[in-house]
Amino acid sequence: MHIDSWDDIRVALAVARTGTVSGAATELGVHHATVIRRIDALETALRARLFQRHTRGYALTEAGQTLLAAAGAADERFSQMAAQIAGAGERIEGDLVVTSLPELTDLVMPRLIALMTRHPALRLTYATDARLFRLDAGEAHVAIRGGPKPTEADYVVSAMTRSAQKLYASAAYLERYGPVTDPRDHRFALPGSDARGAPLMRWLQDRIGPDNILLVANETDAREAVIRAGLAIGALPEGRAQGLVPALSLPDWDAQLWLVTHVDLHRTPKVQAVLAALRGGQPGA
Repeated sequence: MHIDSWDDIRVALAVARTGTVSGAATELGVHHATVIRRIDALETALRARLFQRHTRGYALTEAGQTLLAAAGAADERFSQMAAQIAGAGERIEGDLVVTSLPELTDLVMPRLIALMTRHPALRLTYATDARLFRLDAGEAHVAIRGGPKPTEADYVVSAMTRSAQKLYASAAYLERYGPVTDPRDHRFALPGSDARGAPLMRWLQDRIGPDNILLVANETDAREAVIRAGLAIGALPEGRAQGLVPALSLPDWDAQLWLVTHVDLHRTPKVQAVLAALRGGQPGA
């Protein structure tokens, strides 16, 4: 025995509920000939007569009553499952992956902490890596990216904020080496090659040589330690610069940060809540 599709059973349920072919056709939004064809196909597949045809409509046979009981229960379970799935999508809970550049942690985490405080059932993975996570492959739900606006197909991109970059130094360093007027007179603690596209790094590229670079480190902690020791100057998040002196800052160094999501998940309440938190606003902003 082979039933071509669940649609045949749904048609039979509609006929059983309405009692007529025309009533079932209206309920399902199909032609009455389609209803008759599917009932005939289902009876052929089951090798049993499900309905008695008469002038006033269709009446269930004993086999039809068996089908109605079993298929009706299955249809109800499908409806409950669909409602549960839809409801889960409306709740702000469960797992969600946010990816970002390593140096943005001080900016991003206070906003995510506020979000998790409001929604304690939300479980976040915060991955900091310079590589681009693939949202279309499910590696992340929300990505924070810097530089030119991402243009990947099926990605939804919106502005997050502009990140101002400054070179910081200790007072002892500036006392020893003087103000930063010519970069070639100074020593630097810089991020790794993954950050070479940042505006500050492009500005430095033609203004300093290898002898000016004291330390290259992806870890902000490592660069901060060298800067605080008075050995070099370098860019740090503002939250890491307490007690240090802003040595140089140029408007051209500001970097645009982008929020990136996949079109299939962009409108879900959970993703919208994260986007709003990262912007510092409300969902839909």
